[in-house]
Amino acid sequence: MAVHHPHLPRFTHRLTTGRRPVATRRSGEASGTVALTTGAGLAVAGARITVGSVFLWAFLDKTFGLGYATGEAGSWLNGGSPTKGFLSHVSAGPLQSTFHAWAGQAWADWLFMLGLLGIGLAFVGGVGMRVAAGGGTLLLAMMWAAEWPPARHLANGAASGSSNPVVDYHVVYALLLLALAALGAGDTWGLGRRWAALPVVREHAWLR
Repeated sequence: MAVHHPHLPRFTHRLTTGRRPVATRRSGEASGTVALTTGAGLAVAGARITVGSVFLWAFLDKTFGLGYATGEAGSWLNGGSPTKGFLSHVSAGPLQSTFHAWAGQAWADWLFMLGLLGIGLAFVGGVGMRVAAGGGTLLLAMMWAAEWPPARHLANGAASGSSNPVVDYHVVYALLLLALAALGAGDTWGLGRRWAALPVVREHAWLR
């Protein structure tokens, strides 16, 4: 692996030109990810925080019952199940019976909620994004299968309302997670650089 000496270019520049160089920084240089211009780095940072907030808000609303998708009486803290309402109403696709069996199970609730929290914190903070993107893609794939966009009709014969048999918001979110992780979006407005500098992360790039 090549060893970089960040001070050598500056030193040789001064020897040959007599002028102090203007320092520039691109997102991704410290963590070995794709180098981005300042504008692009800010754009992906904003997208990273936004998508992370979607997952984090879902966790908070379901946990505390903030009165949006989940009322206080149905919150996780009050004994409500984060998965029962959604999975018990799956009415299309080849996994209907499987999802119905999972609905309300304690292990399903914990995995779902820990997934939301982990993905949300990772993307808002800009750390562990590759692992979070993989987990988020798996979670979104399961949700896609539960809604089953290819179905034109539900089990009761009603129209499914699907607008696209393949690409829906789950697919878009999954691709966004993977792209942001690949671009090292945590380096700008995040803790990505500090995270990448940890010895264990340097030795295991998949932890970035």
